[in-house]
Amino acid sequence: MADLKETESNQAPAEVPVKEQTPDIKQKAPKPRKRTGKQEGAVQTRAAKSAQQASSSKAVASPTARTARKIYSEKERAQKLGEIEKQIGRGESIKAAVQKAGISEQTYYQWKKAAGQTTPSDELKDLVKLEEENARLKTLLADRLRKENAELRKKLGLA
Repeated sequence: MADLKETESNQAPAEVPVKEQTPDIKQKAPKPRKRTGKQEGAVQTRAAKSAQQASSSKAVASPTARTARKIYSEKERAQKLGEIEKQIGRGESIKAAVQKAGISEQTYYQWKKAAGQTTPSDELKDLVKLEEENARLKTLLADRLRKENAELRKKLGLA
């Protein structure tokens, strides 16, 4: 038994830890930081400062700058959709109308789809009512015209 313990103790140091046996994996080096004018030891001239201010004002004025997300109420959505529809009716492109309203094109289509899902049933009901009223008015008009026609025939002695 003593021989077994000795052989085991001799083999233990010969074993290499698992970390050392794995092949070397390249690790990514940290990216170097960009230098800004405000770092230590950097001196800015007046021209550099004015150029920096000009570039920062351009960044603010660009139309692609993202703003905080705004959540609109149903009334506001309907109002914006109405404005956009009016502008489209005047011949303006959807893209231009949506930009004037201050929303994205994708938002416009999503709102339009959501509004379209609730209104067809209401529109259908209104259409059915209008058709019924139209049929009723047609029959009233036809009756009046028949009566007038009959009166004119009597006066003219044709009947």
